[in-house]
Amino acid sequence: MAGSNEMTINLVVLGGTQTGKSAAGNSLLGSSDFESHLSPRSVTTCCSLGRSCRISRIIRRNGCELALRVRVLDTPSYPHSDLSKEQVRDIVRSALAHHFGEEGLHLALLVLRADLPLCPDESDHTTQFLQELLGPTWKDFTAVLFTHTDKTEEAGFSEEEYLHSASSTLLSLLSSVQHKYIFLNNQKSIIKEERAIVLRKLLNFIRQNNYQVLLLQHSKK
Repeated sequence: MAGSNEMTINLVVLGGTQTGKSAAGNSLLGSSDFESHLSPRSVTTCCSLGRSCRISRIIRRNGCELALRVRVLDTPSYPHSDLSKEQVRDIVRSALAHHFGEEGLHLALLVLRADLPLCPDESDHTTQFLQELLGPTWKDFTAVLFTHTDKTEEAGFSEEEYLHSASSTLLSLLSSVQHKYIFLNNQKSIIKEERAIVLRKLLNFIRQNNYQVLLLQHSKK
């Protein structure tokens, strides 16, 4: 949180190689802070913090309009083409403690490609990684962010139709995080109005969690 007329939310984007983590972070910030391009290997090898400008007309609390600032921590992918699971975990954990140590983490955004199926082994490895990284309450502080939704739109799927056709593996994951999910077309620069809709959804997740934050320490193993 920030001053009485301003609110800051802290987000971390997590996910596999070429899922669109960095592009999603840029969309949330309304910037191009994070490097994002097609590559045959993992692009991001360290954590990077991006900050949005002051955003108006997004949130009201106690009858008053608050300005919003968004901070997004971009992270190396897991699995990673050049780093082990332990290296990624330690890099991300250290960065979370460094950047969000005092304020805490509001939400971890697990980035999944909507145009690719989620396999059981992949889901198991991902949830295990999240638990190791964020601790036993990870489900309360995690939401799924679907990217590459331009492909599902081209195939004629609405969000409802997509989820109706989803595998039991994906539906189980969404259920475990209390159905906190967002669809984001990260293949284009989203307009201001679309960004506001996404941010309001994230704020609603945070509100449902009673504005709690997850505190992570450098020493936590």
